Amino acid sequence: MSTAARWRILVVAFAALTAVAVTYTLYAAGRTDARDKARPGGPAIAAGTFDLSGRRQILFRNMAWGPHRDHLASVPLGGTGGPRTAMPLRCYKFHTSGGTGVCVQAKRGPVKTFSVLILDSRLREIRRYAAGGGPSRTRVSPSGRMVAWTVFVSGDSYAGVNFSTRTAILDTRTWKLHSNMERFRVIKDGKPYRSVDVNFWGVTFADDDLFYATLATKGKTYLVRGNVSTRTVRTLRENAECPSLSPDGTRIAFKHRVKGDMSALPWRLHVLDLRTMTETATAETRPLDDQVSWLDDRTLMYAIPAEYESDQYRVPADGTGSPALVMKAAQVPAVLP
Repeated sequence: MSTAARWRILVVAFAALTAVAVTYTLYAAGRTDARDKARPGGPAIAAGTFDLSGRRQILFRNMAWGPHRDHLASVPLGGTGGPRTAMPLRCYKFHTSGGTGVCVQAKRGPVKTFSVLILDSRLREIRRYAAGGGPSRTRVSPSGRMVAWTVFVSGDSYAGVNFSTRTAILDTRTWKLHSNMERFRVIKDGKPYRSVDVNFWGVTFADDDLFYATLATKGKTYLVRGNVSTRTVRTLRENAECPSLSPDGTRIAFKHRVKGDMSALPWRLHVLDLRTMTETATAETRPLDDQVSWLDDRTLMYAIPAEYESDQYRVPADGTGSPALVMKAAQVPAVLP
């Protein structure tokens, strides 16, 4: 084949590849435009402002398709099915308490990266930290002083075994950062314990020192109680993941892994009474993967997979009643009581 012929083939091939690239770009842009349009039947959303000083509000990540998808939104506690207000702030994960907020944001590019933003009561950024992985859980202590976040270092689900997490705890008064809870001392079954496969996730704070979390090692998970001041955790119970402490500090809601369930969501929602160590299954029998919220001392709120990725439901914490829809197209809610 002559040199001229080779060049003609190269030119034609390059033109074809360019046409494919342009076509795909236009197609992707069209998909983006479609995704940015609100779908009929979705919740009513309007741009607006709010802060962390409000009362009887739920703040959450809006999941409805449209220009406000992934934005931080707010609804009245007594009107969760009504119109919602959305701010420009985008948060993959969010939590707030005591006038402090934590928001995990994504930066898109060849490789998506995430940052942890610490927010003041007016939702203004105070500090920013590299997340170091895909976002999983966030929590703020009742006073607003302590903030915790968990990321996936590898893998993106708790259902399997091929994942690794990293959990950090930050003091927003001194700005001391415990960047990896795996450096904390572990007391397992009353004895010091060390293992290279230890993972922590799902911190929930009782106060600015005492917290609860999940410890995983050797294929098992444990509810642990820890102290930031001593950098120590102690196992309390097996098979308890993503704990969430009740407002009165007496019970913990958590994911209980169902034995033999090999599905993507092998968990059911249970509640542990910390005074009696009695475990109660709630009336919610559908599988879930969430670090639940407490609407009040008697009622849990949690995500169930749905059309817009997840809807929020409520159920009594004492095992009675039945699940009821709180709001559609919402994730990571935080209650301002």
